[in-house]
Amino acid sequence: MNKLQKTLFMVLMLSLILLGGCAGDNSKLPAGGTPETQTAGDSPDQDGASSESAPQDQEETAPIFITFEGTDLDGNTVSQEIFSQSKLTMVNVWATYCNPCLSEMPGLGELAAEYDPAEFQLIGIVSDVMEGEDQSLVERLIQETGADYPHLLANDSIGQAILSSVSGVPTTFFFDGEGAYLGGVAGPAEKEKWKEIIHGLLEEM
Repeated sequence: MNKLQKTLFMVLMLSLILLGGCAGDNSKLPAGGTPETQTAGDSPDQDGASSESAPQDQEETAPIFITFEGTDLDGNTVSQEIFSQSKLTMVNVWATYCNPCLSEMPGLGELAAEYDPAEFQLIGIVSDVMEGEDQSLVERLIQETGADYPHLLANDSIGQAILSSVSGVPTTFFFDGEGAYLGGVAGPAEKEKWKEIIHGLLEEM
């Protein structure tokens, strides 16, 4: 485990108290390797989700990079190149039916506004609405929660690169400015807990 991964692991293990999320399909990672989250604690809550989680504890290996292409709600094309726009990128996967996702989004919107975009950026991925489908519900939920940051709709490319590694929502992944995967968290968290993780990662960069 490299220094950045150790920082993320320690912050989460010591201080991240997750509230539970919405269960989903337990998909296997593709052979090429994509971000993976490790859930600690196998007791599901009422919604069938774990109550606590931690990032994957990896041995020192070559960095994991992903490639994808999708569109945001305005129809703009977005690819893995977006990671180069910031030192640290947080990718939050959510769904329109997921109350824990929606509950944490106001805090995520505040986080996105508090940082210099060159230091930290936040991207949402809507896992249950595909490109080309009616996105009016997505737009309404984003407006209601104040989650004013870019959101991508699901497609085959994003499905293979990112959603295949998601077993429940919300799930969050972190990438550095070169697009290297740093770790993931399964489940929601309060704004202050996310800030601890973000600050810890930025301090190591």
